[in-house]
Amino acid sequence: MDNHLIRVGVIGCGAIGKEHVERLTNVVAQTKVVAVYDYVEKVADEVAQNYDAKSFASGEELIASDDVDAVVVCSTDETHAGYVVECLKQNKYVFCEKPLALTAKECEEMMAIESKQGHRLLQMGFNRRFDKGYVEMKNAIEDGEIGAPLMIHSAHRNISQAPGFETDYAITRVAIHEIDISRWLLGDEYEEVQVLKVKQSKRTSGDWLNPQLMMFTTKSGQRIDVEVQTDGAYAYDIRCQVVGEDGTLDLPDPAVVAKRKNQQVSYGLGDHWASRFADSYDEEFIEWATGILNDQLVGASTWDGYASCVTSDALIKSRETGQAEKVTMIEQAEIYK
Repeated sequence: MDNHLIRVGVIGCGAIGKEHVERLTNVVAQTKVVAVYDYVEKVADEVAQNYDAKSFASGEELIASDDVDAVVVCSTDETHAGYVVECLKQNKYVFCEKPLALTAKECEEMMAIESKQGHRLLQMGFNRRFDKGYVEMKNAIEDGEIGAPLMIHSAHRNISQAPGFETDYAITRVAIHEIDISRWLLGDEYEEVQVLKVKQSKRTSGDWLNPQLMMFTTKSGQRIDVEVQTDGAYAYDIRCQVVGEDGTLDLPDPAVVAKRKNQQVSYGLGDHWASRFADSYDEEFIEWATGILNDQLVGASTWDGYASCVTSDALIKSRETGQAEKVTMIEQAEIYK
C-alpha cells in the first residue's frame, strides 16, 4: 500500500456489495477495488469486469493476496466471522457489515486476535454514526445542550422484507442499528433489555412477529424504547428523540421539499435504507480510508460489534422468556478504550 491508494477486496457482491464497490470506486478517492469474490461466480465475474478487478475463487484466497491491502465483508451473515478472523490474523484492515458474528464467542476470539496485533484493524458497518443528524445529536449531548440525557424514544419502520425473513431478524438485522446508535449517543453500556408483545399488524406478509417493542436500560439507568416495524409501514422511516433534563433532541429527516397542492402539504419519505442513508454510507467509507492511512480507525469497533451481538442475544432470550434479561459482557480490552 502506498501513502495515497488503498487496494480493496470486496467479499460479497449482492445489492449492498455492489453499492460499496461503486462507492469505493467513484466516491472515495483513496481506494481502488482490485479484487472481488462471491459464492455465485457469475455475479463476481460481472462485477470484476465492470470495475477492472480480479475475481477470486474464494474469500480466503482474496484475503491472502498480496495485491489486497484491505477487505470489505458484505457476504451472508453466517460467513462474516470466518472472513474477519482471517483478516485479523493476517494483520489486514477489514470493514464488516453487521452482524459481526452469530455468536459472542466468535467476537471474543476476534478481539483477542486484534489485541495481539496491537492496533485496531476492524470497522463495523454501523453507518448511522456518520449521519449528519445523529452526529449533530451526539455533539449536542456532549456539549450539555439538553442537560443529562434521561431517555431515548426511537422507531425503525420498514415497508417490506425479502422472502425468508424471520422474527429474530427484527433484532439482528433491523434493530441492531438502534442497539448501536443508542449506546453511541449515550456513551454507556446496557444493563438489561426486554422485548414486549404488542398488537400485531395485519399488514405483515409472513409469519414473523411484527411489530415488536424493545426496551433497554443502561448502566446509569437511562431508558430506551425502540419500536420496530419490519413490514407494512407507510415508508422507510427512522425516528429518534433524546429526552434530557433541560430539553429534547429530535432526529431531523433528510432534506425534502414540502409539496403544497389540493389543500394539503406533503413531504417525500423514502422507501429504502440505501436512499435514506446514502450520504452517511459515503462519509463512513471516506473516514474508513482516512483511518487506514492514518492507522487510526474512528468508526464502530470490534467491541461495538461484540456489544451488539451480546445485546441481540439477550433480546432474543427476553422475547422467549417474556422477562427482562441481563446484558453481560467481558472486560473491555485496552485498544478499544
